[in-house]
Amino acid sequence: MDASSVYVRERGHLRRVSDNMLWRPVMASSTSPSSSCRRTNPLVLRKEHFVSTYNAEGSLRYSSKSLFDITLLFVVCNVQHVDSLVGFPEQIGDRLFAAAKENRVFLNQEVSPKVLQLFGDAYGDTVLGSLCLRNRFPLLSERMADIKTFHSLKRLDLFGCRLGDDHEIFQHLTSASLARCLSQLFIGGNGLSDDGLRRLMAPVRIMKKGLDCLQCLDVSHNPISERALRYLKCLPKLEKLDASGTSMKFSARLNSCTWELLGLTYSEKALDVFDHSECKTQGWAEQVVNQWETSGAQMSKQKRLNESRISALRFFGRQKFVQEVLNSAPLCRDEVATPEKHRLHFYKPPAGSIADGASSDRTCQIATGKRKRMSEKCGDGLTASPPTKRASSSVLTPDDMDLLDLY
Repeated sequence: MDASSVYVRERGHLRRVSDNMLWRPVMASSTSPSSSCRRTNPLVLRKEHFVSTYNAEGSLRYSSKSLFDITLLFVVCNVQHVDSLVGFPEQIGDRLFAAAKENRVFLNQEVSPKVLQLFGDAYGDTVLGSLCLRNRFPLLSERMADIKTFHSLKRLDLFGCRLGDDHEIFQHLTSASLARCLSQLFIGGNGLSDDGLRRLMAPVRIMKKGLDCLQCLDVSHNPISERALRYLKCLPKLEKLDASGTSMKFSARLNSCTWELLGLTYSEKALDVFDHSECKTQGWAEQVVNQWETSGAQMSKQKRLNESRISALRFFGRQKFVQEVLNSAPLCRDEVATPEKHRLHFYKPPAGSIADGASSDRTCQIATGKRKRMSEKCGDGLTASPPTKRASSSVLTPDDMDLLDLY
């Protein structure tokens, strides 16, 4: 082939390829200065183009790969220079993504964000429709640029990722790209206060953009109060809310506040969407996320984070504060389910029961007033002890039902 000529038919014209990079030897290309594109010679036979097998006699035989596989390998080696995959069949995209993963393209932090963006623009939630980073805050910190390229997530779990009140992921959560698809968001156990929730919802409240399709929100195990509920009024499609383990305590006033502000009412039963059974990483990039987490197996990410904290805080002479921070338990939910008395699940009732939910607090007030009038009428004639004080609730207890039956 070194002595033969190469002809190319281009735009209806046939021309002969002159001496150019295609005919440069492989060794010369490795010594040449790096350019914007990887100069490889697809005409030079390489070992990646063959498959070795053994015949019945035990002899080693080589068979060439198909032209599609050779082309696929060439595209993978230069995938960062591809402009777009829009319009390519999903089967081709799947093969190309699998080949890039096999060649560990996504472990290169300089190339990985652009390649993930390339696939995400073409195939959407097929690349990644659900992402679970529960209690994996080192992975979130190291791969922030890659995670921001996932614009088609329907479910995102950031529980226990130590976001705090001001994290760079907030801008991505309220971005216009996620607004049209994100329906479930879990941000519990992140030390998020009222000010942090206000900062997160600021683009939605002020500029009216972001989180348009959010239906399920988990803010449990965060130090937020009842005042933070008003910041959630800007979520038009919110149907389920988990406020367990917060500064809020269940009462008739809290139930009335959530109803007036959000149109949600208290759920006596635990909502299945908050048990973390359905939230998992799903899509072509599922194994890529696992590659990211296992790539640093030689040195624990948690150990590196603790060492950096110690070094930084020692510089400022805050030894006592260092030990308190490092010895404190991470903000994550226990494996044991939240006790029923601390569980605060709210949901939007069906359309037929809206009237009942809106009048539940008034029903409790009427029943309490009747109980008081009844005790005044009976006076000393009743030998039974006065009814015991019950916890505030928007649901009638059996004692209330018996009292109503008397009328």
